[in-house]
Amino acid sequence: MKFPFVLDRLAAQDIRMIFRVVAEFVDGLETLTTIPPAVSVFGSTHIGSDDPAYTMAEEIGRLLAQHGYAVLTGGGPGAMEAANKGAYEAGGVSIGLNIELPQQQEPNRYLTRLVNFQHFFVRKVMFVKHSIAFVILPGGYGTLDEMFESITLIQTGKIKPFPVILVGNDYWRGLHEWLRDPVMNEGKITPNDLATLKIAHNPEEVIQLIKDSSTSGP
Repeated sequence: MKFPFVLDRLAAQDIRMIFRVVAEFVDGLETLTTIPPAVSVFGSTHIGSDDPAYTMAEEIGRLLAQHGYAVLTGGGPGAMEAANKGAYEAGGVSIGLNIELPQQQEPNRYLTRLVNFQHFFVRKVMFVKHSIAFVILPGGYGTLDEMFESITLIQTGKIKPFPVILVGNDYWRGLHEWLRDPVMNEGKITPNDLATLKIAHNPEEVIQLIKDSSTSGP
C-alpha cells in the first residue's frame, strides 16, 4: 500500500517522468526481445566516411551480420552509422537506440529498427541487456562512458561477463597502458579486471573474440 501514498507526495512532473521512463523500458524491451544475439558497437560521431575508423566499423558491422549477429548502435552518425551500414547492406538486423539530444541527433538511414530514448540510463540498460559483446572503436566521452560502465558492471558481478573489445591499438594503447600502470600495479584493479578488456587489430579478430567467448553464439 506504500506506492500510492508515495505518488501522492510527488509533484505532477515527477509522476510524468516516472511513467515516461516506464514507457521507454516497455518500448525498448518490446522491440528488442525477438532479435538475434546482438553486438553493440560504439565510437565517435565526429568521423566521416573517409576516416579509417569508419571503414573499420562498416566492415565489423558487415561481418557481424554475416555471422548471424544483430548490430546495436546509438543510431547516430559516424562510427554508429558505419556499423549499421555494414550490417544493413549485408542483409542483417541493424538497430539504432537513438538518444534525443538538444542538438537533435538524427538517426542514420541504415536501420531496420529504431527505438528513441529521452533518458541515457534506460538506453544503457537496453545495450547491456541485449548484447553478448561490446565493440569499442575510437571515440570520446560517450564511448568511454559505455566502455567503463560495462567493465564496471562486469567487475562488480552485476552482469555476466562478456567481451569488451577495443578496436585500434594505436588509439587505445595509452589508456590500456595507464590501466596497467599505475592503476593495476597500485592495486586499484586486479589483473582479471584488466583482462576484461580485449584488444583487436582488425574486424576478423573482433569476430573471433566474440565467437571464442563462452557467452556468445547465435
